[in-house]
Amino acid sequence: MMQKNILIKMTSIITQKNGLDTADLDGEAVMMDMDRGKYYNFNIVGSRIWQLIEKPISIREIVDELLKEFDIDQETCEAAVMKFVDRLVDDELVKIA
Repeated sequence: MMQKNILIKMTSIITQKNGLDTADLDGEAVMMDMDRGKYYNFNIVGSRIWQLIEKPISIREIVDELLKEFDIDQETCEAAVMKFVDRLVDDELVKIA
């Protein structure tokens, strides 16, 4: 429970936690966290975010990239990305710099 109380902002830098076993099934990421014995399955957008955070990237850069790739307005995109990142933090799947 290392990052529970971190305040995530658009300028926060995020990256995947090491040691997660991820596979691609028809464009959707499927992952197993062996340490916690949990299984995850991300939809197309979640999978794209997961790809983007293979290397350290800011939340703002993620939103900018998704706005180019998907038909979504900025406010909705920002809210969805923040919610998804909050889940990743809660499940300790990412590191916030």
